[in-house]
Amino acid sequence: MSSRERILGRVRRALADVPRDDTPYEQAVVRDYLREHGERSVEETVALLAGNLADYRAIVHRCTAGDLAAALAGMLAARGAGTVLVPQGLEPSWLAAADVEQVPDRREDTPAELDRIDSVVTGCALAVAETGTIVLDGGPDQGRRRITLVPDHHICVVRVPDQVVSSVPRALERLDPARPLTWISGPSATSDIELDRVEGVHGPRTLEVVLVADPARAGVGS
Repeated sequence: MSSRERILGRVRRALADVPRDDTPYEQAVVRDYLREHGERSVEETVALLAGNLADYRAIVHRCTAGDLAAALAGMLAARGAGTVLVPQGLEPSWLAAADVEQVPDRREDTPAELDRIDSVVTGCALAVAETGTIVLDGGPDQGRRRITLVPDHHICVVRVPDQVVSSVPRALERLDPARPLTWISGPSATSDIELDRVEGVHGPRTLEVVLVADPARAGVGS
């Protein structure tokens, strides 16, 4: 018997005398709390996201879709990156102007091999304005969780306004809970009891977020 089977067996025994509740999960908990705090325009929501990302010490850039390739190339050059890790589903045009070696994400890569990569570029699932949080769900343009945790420099592209939501409840409405969700609020950091901050302990030391505006969608968003 595996550890999983033993644990599930204990759960079943503990629940054996509990009456069955046929209430659907969606109705079992009252969800009448605020979905977001205040009313904001799309522009105000994006500005709030940018401000909160910066408060978390992420480096925020804003550009149009037509300027994205040049912007990414400039960031990688400024970083001095010689290699960039590329998820399998990343749009090829994003890195078309970058003068770096593009390393495809491979299942067999070891943590040591990933640690030798200078940078990683990904998309995202959503960005939450009120908390300054980027959410990854392992989509084709994001790759596996570990490729955004091991390299020391992560560039994350957020499509504006389609991927920007006001609040965590709004984000949860759009996310699939069965997917591997990673919530990122700024670069990896921790503090000891004396509040000495150390960055890069649990993930990238440097997080750059690119807010890519689609002028045709400027008035649309959550």
